[in-house]
Amino acid sequence: MYALVDCNNFYASCERVFNPNLEGKPVAILSNNDGCVISRSDEAKALQLPMGAPIFKWESFCKQHNISVLSSNYPLYGDMSHRVMRILEQFSPEVEVYSIDEAFLKFEGFENYDLKDYGLKIRKRILKWTGIPTCVGIAPTKALSKVANKIARKFPKETKGSYVIDSDESRIKALKWTKINSVWGIGRGLQKKLETKGCKTAYDFTQLDDDWVRKTLSIVAWRLKKDLEGISKIEMEVPVRKKAIATTRSFDYTYDDINYIKERISTFATICAEKLRNQGSSCHVVMVMLRSDSHKKDLEQHRGSTMISFPYPTDSSLLISQQAVRAVGKLFKKGIKYKKAGVIVMGLVPTDNYQLDLFNSEDPKHKPLMSAIDTLNKKYKGHKIRLGNQDLKRTWKMRQERLSPRYTTNIKDILIVK
Repeated sequence: MYALVDCNNFYASCERVFNPNLEGKPVAILSNNDGCVISRSDEAKALQLPMGAPIFKWESFCKQHNISVLSSNYPLYGDMSHRVMRILEQFSPEVEVYSIDEAFLKFEGFENYDLKDYGLKIRKRILKWTGIPTCVGIAPTKALSKVANKIARKFPKETKGSYVIDSDESRIKALKWTKINSVWGIGRGLQKKLETKGCKTAYDFTQLDDDWVRKTLSIVAWRLKKDLEGISKIEMEVPVRKKAIATTRSFDYTYDDINYIKERISTFATICAEKLRNQGSSCHVVMVMLRSDSHKKDLEQHRGSTMISFPYPTDSSLLISQQAVRAVGKLFKKGIKYKKAGVIVMGLVPTDNYQLDLFNSEDPKHKPLMSAIDTLNKKYKGHKIRLGNQDLKRTWKMRQERLSPRYTTNIKDILIVK
């Protein structure tokens, strides 16, 4: 059996843990630079505040309906997510973190357990230890556990937040209730194809011919169909090394200063290099991107990217930053106001196992230097050690005019009880 544990309105719930005044009231969380709505409480959804709504267009609506609008507090959300996932590891040895607010658990050898009661215990412990409300869906396959979770979320009074699909009768009933566009893994393109075959519900999808699904759609769609039939074809995923690592950001404002952009690109490059070292990889290629603000149609637009190859794979912040900054000189156009930039490292290979070159190799001093920098930054937090072309006083700055305190990750923001 599999379980899907999903945190309810996760971003809003994190804010409510430390600000009980938000409990029972409509809450909306904004994207980077306070752009658009990316998370809503149930109360905000009931008021018909749409997902993705640009806040500058919906500001008056939010004020009219007393919707509390907050900036994204990613350090807080990330830390709370980590706490929830650590709790889940106490309930099963196999946990797959699916997203910041979702995780799959595999229950093998749990035949004598009352799984509905077990799901309630999971909910109770997470709520007691973190204050985050969750729903638990349990079923014979991952796809069905998604369906079970939706039922637990939709009918909290009847299910108490934990629902188990444990018979063919309950499976068919759940699939007939689930609309085709709500099925995990079915996007708009696949939805349109299925609707032409008369599929309105998940149950209709399971009634299609296997050969037709495999040949006309894809093997992935066939696996999903079998999963919904109760035959497990989607296994728990084992963490693998990423094939590319990207750091892309929108600036708080538009900038036409090349030195500012070079400093930002250097910072993005060092972040990528650090991520490379964390997963034990080195890169062959670095790609740099620059983009103007496409929303400002009255200004001259420019977007460009360039790729630089290394003669040998590297995870050195010095080399990756150096080449990325050089690339800015090739891309930058005078007079253009840039809004977004990014660095992507590609062609990844294991640092301890790659083809050596007889004539080209990295400076042997770089490895111990990077190791020392990583150790110090990990010990003292906040990237205290930086490269010379980075601004020592500047951290990543976004427009966050409605930001709540970082209650769990900054000693200065810890709640004071009087």
